[in-house]
Amino acid sequence: MKKYLIIVLLIPFFTLPAFAQMADNPLQYVNPFIGTDYHGHVFLGASTPFGAIQLGPSNISRGWDWCSGYHYSSREILGFTHTHLSGTGIGDWNDVLLLPATGEELISPAKNDDLSDGYGSLFQHSRERCTPGFYGVHLDRYGIDVRLTTTDRAGMHEYEYSDGDNPHIVLDMSFAILWNKPVENEIRIINDSTILGHSFTKGWASDQRVFVAFRIQNGLKSYKLFQGGGEVGDNTTIGLNSVAVLYPNLDDENKAKIKVGISYVSAENALVNLDKEVPSWSLDKILDQTQNKWKGELAKVEIKGSKEVKTKYYTAMYHTYFFPALFQDIDGRYRAADMSIKQDAGYTNYTLFSLWDTYRAFHPWMSIIQPARARDFVISMLNIYRDQGKLPVWHLSANETNTMIGLPAIPVVSDALQKGLLTGYEDQAYKAMIHSSMGKSEGLDYVNRLQYIPADSINEATAKGLEYAIADAALARAASQLGNTADADAYTKRSELYRTYFDTGTGFMRGRMADGSFRAPFDPVRADHRTNDYCEGNGWQYTWLVPQDVPGLISMLGGEKKFTDKLDRFFTTNGDLGENASADISGLIGQYAQGNEPNHHIIYLYNFAGQQWKTALRARQVMDTFYTTKVDGLCGNEDAGQMSAWYNFSALGFYPVNAANGVYVIGSPEVDGATINLENGKKFELLAMNNSSKNIYIQKITWNGVSYEKSYLTHDMIMQGGKLVYFMGDKPNKSFGSKVSNRPQ
Repeated sequence: MKKYLIIVLLIPFFTLPAFAQMADNPLQYVNPFIGTDYHGHVFLGASTPFGAIQLGPSNISRGWDWCSGYHYSSREILGFTHTHLSGTGIGDWNDVLLLPATGEELISPAKNDDLSDGYGSLFQHSRERCTPGFYGVHLDRYGIDVRLTTTDRAGMHEYEYSDGDNPHIVLDMSFAILWNKPVENEIRIINDSTILGHSFTKGWASDQRVFVAFRIQNGLKSYKLFQGGGEVGDNTTIGLNSVAVLYPNLDDENKAKIKVGISYVSAENALVNLDKEVPSWSLDKILDQTQNKWKGELAKVEIKGSKEVKTKYYTAMYHTYFFPALFQDIDGRYRAADMSIKQDAGYTNYTLFSLWDTYRAFHPWMSIIQPARARDFVISMLNIYRDQGKLPVWHLSANETNTMIGLPAIPVVSDALQKGLLTGYEDQAYKAMIHSSMGKSEGLDYVNRLQYIPADSINEATAKGLEYAIADAALARAASQLGNTADADAYTKRSELYRTYFDTGTGFMRGRMADGSFRAPFDPVRADHRTNDYCEGNGWQYTWLVPQDVPGLISMLGGEKKFTDKLDRFFTTNGDLGENASADISGLIGQYAQGNEPNHHIIYLYNFAGQQWKTALRARQVMDTFYTTKVDGLCGNEDAGQMSAWYNFSALGFYPVNAANGVYVIGSPEVDGATINLENGKKFELLAMNNSSKNIYIQKITWNGVSYEKSYLTHDMIMQGGKLVYFMGDKPNKSFGSKVSNRPQ
């Protein structure tokens, strides 16, 4: 990994409101630059918690690591776009580009590093600033200072020009990155201070529609419209490559201000969103309101610990608050999965569900600190089911991308139902899970017949079979909760199909052919990206993907000793993953890959065999090694909050191995203490006595002052409030959690 000195945190080029500098403000510990280098793919810019707008810079796209639009290694900014993905492996969004400029009018983005062939400017990280809700930078080429902030559905730009000639603003509605392509753009000049438009694109999501409205504070002196590279002598341009060059009236301080509203319904709705959310022209006033939102959300967890730990913790929380993103206008209307416009009362609609990643820890984390939003996330998913006929797999902008594998929505819906978050929606949720589980594609037809998925018929068959078993176990729990005994029994049987992929001869989960044989030759280390029997992984990594039945896995591997011996070898075995290995397999300790989600529970499996101290050792190793305060401080894709949710849980000392049973397995706290301010008004407090980088082992625990010997917590314990105290030491207490009665099941 490349290492950079984050000068941006040391040189306050832009002045923030006094509020953001308060000593007790968690915002001071958020470093949005963490994860912008290496493979983190995180969004950098201004946003609100779970807001519809992500307003920030876009660089020249140089490949996969520019999926968010920005990478710390870049030295140029092409402009500022209003939607960004964060931590994903795909290049959609980055819609609606604005760039203040001077000098020659250029209407195409630069492609060359020296920017000689188009618009864009070099910049220096020392003159760049980002904090929750704010982004600022100096554009060297044009001598312009840029300040940005947002509300939930609108952004505000402030440009301060120096003495450069011909001050103007480029509005490029056709801008797109990587494999996302424009389909249709429109710019309509309504009057000298109002512009409407839209951008339709096709990429990962095949039919993305963004509508936009602009207000210019002092109006325009004039403008030029371009279509396909040629100037259009009208007030509207529609088609492909729609660009406007705007000449604003600058104020007495040589500033121009633009407010931008977005909608996924219509440009007229975008204007309503804009005018209602941003009545003021004071960027500082809007920023104060936005940072108050951020402070309120981050303050739901109060952390004790070093500055470094607080920085890691609150930055991780910040990263979990980007998505799912608001996908509903201020009047309640939204674009549904069937592309119709709907308006449902009683909940807020969201988009961007990276469920193969986020079902594992992000959604359980939300059920603790954001239960009201967690309810709305699931109701949004249920309405996607209503409109497309199945629960979402990877949903974006009203489109099902079908990215990744399994039925990852089912554990999320089941968990929410079991935790009482779906009052009034129980029947709808249950029907959605049942119907989605009975599909016929991607190997589900074999599962419905209680058969394994043949590796010579379906790509990634073993990974899909294991993921389906996780979903089936979650569905069985939901059926039991609702008193549907027959369904509970049937789905329990389906969940046990994971056993059919286990080869007793080699001790690994393997691809099994239609004739019953296992695929040969077999190398448990080799990992061919999306073309083998696993999904972004290998035999070593997928052998542990049975979080719903760890006791069964232990038995299948030959008992506790063989299980823990093999687990030990997992963390020490090296080998060549192969020339076609996925870049997602990163953050390696032996064969363990913290950078890829199917691995995230494995560290915590030692507890199930009575060796909690080994979980503590590995958990702290990962937190110390792969979560840092540097720009490359994430070892893999952030994946819409999952990487950070793993840390938010683990730093508190526990993690949801089975994402759908309300049990949190104890590891080793990195924080010295924490208070979770629950939405129900109660507080869950924890304290780590004698905690340090050496004292990583739990000696004992008390719960509300009483000795607590189990190596797990329950959701009910957390939500009822109370005080958990860890007593830490530098040597393992091997008896803690060792009794069978004290282990998670």
